[in-house]
Amino acid sequence: MTHEVRAVVARKKGAPVSVETMGRPETYHQAFNARDLAGTVVLVGVPAPDMTVDLPLLDVFGRGGSLMSSWYGDCLPSRDFPALIDLCLQGRFDLAGFVSEEIALDEVEAAFDKTRRGEVPRSVVVL
Repeated sequence: MTHEVRAVVARKKGAPVSVETMGRPETYHQAFNARDLAGTVVLVGVPAPDMTVDLPLLDVFGRGGSLMSSWYGDCLPSRDFPALIDLCLQGRFDLAGFVSEEIALDEVEAAFDKTRRGEVPRSVVVL
């Protein structure tokens, strides 16, 4: 856990909600330890098929709270994407803030490699 996150967590005794966005075991551990008692950890980053998380069961049991994943925000694209587009068009949702880098089509494989290594969470192809 970074020094900055550790300082905030110590002052507040943990976060009510901690979101892991990289899909990596080490960042999942950080998110788990950053939440307060009875807090929620949300796994958003998609892990590689062979990745596992090793947590002592007593820690999971003793801290309470919730451990959950969120696949595409648990949304229904046919229902939710039009609403998000409307919010973007109204200037009420900063979609650009979710883009880590813009890439050309021929850079897709390199972008996947960077994501697997945990270097870049979100690449967008610009045609």
